[in-house]
Amino acid sequence: MEVVILAAGKGTRMHSALPKVLHQIGGRPMLLRVLDAAVSLSPDAIHVVVGVGAEQTIAIAEEAYPSAGINWVTQKEQLGTGHAVREALPGLKQSDADNSVLILFGDVPLITRSTLQRVIDHCGPEQVSLLTTRASLPEGFGRIIRNRDGDVAAIVEELDASPEQKRINEVNSGIMAIPALRLRAWLEALDTGNDQGEYYLTDIVAMAHADEVRTRATVVEETEVFGVNNKSQLAFLERHYQMGIANTLLKQGVTLLDPARLDVRGDVDCGRDVQIDVNVVLEGQVHLGDGVTVGANCVIKDSTIGEGTKILAGTHIEGAEIGKQISIGPIARIRPGTVLGDGCKIGNFVETKNAVIGEGTKANHLAYIGDAVIGDDCNIGAGAVFCNYDGANKHQTRLGNHVFVGSNSVLIAPVTLEDNAFVAAGSSVSSDVPAGSLAVARVKQRNVKGWKRPRKK
Repeated sequence: MEVVILAAGKGTRMHSALPKVLHQIGGRPMLLRVLDAAVSLSPDAIHVVVGVGAEQTIAIAEEAYPSAGINWVTQKEQLGTGHAVREALPGLKQSDADNSVLILFGDVPLITRSTLQRVIDHCGPEQVSLLTTRASLPEGFGRIIRNRDGDVAAIVEELDASPEQKRINEVNSGIMAIPALRLRAWLEALDTGNDQGEYYLTDIVAMAHADEVRTRATVVEETEVFGVNNKSQLAFLERHYQMGIANTLLKQGVTLLDPARLDVRGDVDCGRDVQIDVNVVLEGQVHLGDGVTVGANCVIKDSTIGEGTKILAGTHIEGAEIGKQISIGPIARIRPGTVLGDGCKIGNFVETKNAVIGEGTKANHLAYIGDAVIGDDCNIGAGAVFCNYDGANKHQTRLGNHVFVGSNSVLIAPVTLEDNAFVAAGSSVSSDVPAGSLAVARVKQRNVKGWKRPRKK
């Protein structure tokens, strides 16, 4: 079995410089979702027909599937689906009598492996397999014409359909499996004698019927074969996809305060008694342990959150490993490379980056902690800044256990504060502080008598 994915459409109605098949559903380009399903079938070969934006499309797909050996075919002229498959024909094997060709579309992103397997199973040397659906609004789609035995005799496009045929609600998805030995002759027999002046791949069904080759149709849910042609349809499919994920999480016992206001753009794994508030975005690979609560308007990307941890409203977390029983936020930013030990407290307007912070350490508000290794039970005062960048290179700050950093202090890396060191508020520390010592690094206060405030001119 080989797969041909048609992904050459201009996507004019998307009104975007981005190729249509690269617009995303659930944070992943539509074409990659189709490739996910195709690769899962372990076909002998995958052929992707591209057109406008081919270089960008190929680059993104090759990055996602560097070892898939995709055969890229360029369709220079947009002359219909039949023409697109004809362009891929030279790369297809046709000597094997049992070989079938599965036709997919790069803008039908929610197709599943199990459905495609059913399509393949119904294809044979003398049998075409077709995927259809019963559309709530069939306008614009090719209608399925069945014979007395229930097999498909023809597909009539909307513009070519009679009033009676337009009343049929079973429509063509475009997805089909065709015996390879038959495909070449049928493609070569296609013509442009239709209202659009294009080569319709669907005309193959009538040819098969004329050649006494049976065409079987598998009917599936409409949204699984829903194609995207404009931003409205993209938004509709996105919401359908997100509601599917939300319903799965609800069945697993996750509490979603509003399932319609959750966005998952990757994979999320949740423990027991997890609660997620509104407008939360989960990206990449996210694990939420038992009893985790996520407040409103949070973004969590590629991170692990330990059990009992509370993520308060407006917090952004990316590329971090968060321990147990931690409080973060509200409005905190946890950047890549952050590792928080159990029982930490990261408060409002605190930013961490590439920082390993020990158990029980607190940074309650208004601090920047970058490129640091901090021990257990430390206190980082309000306004503290870890100066990690000298204009050319990054440097590390190291704190032992039970270190106290007073408010509005600046730690200029590289610098080490040993166990039980204490930094007086407003200090600028540029040299190491021994264990148990007090560091006072600030200019002596000077009061000027008789000083007059400046006045506006």
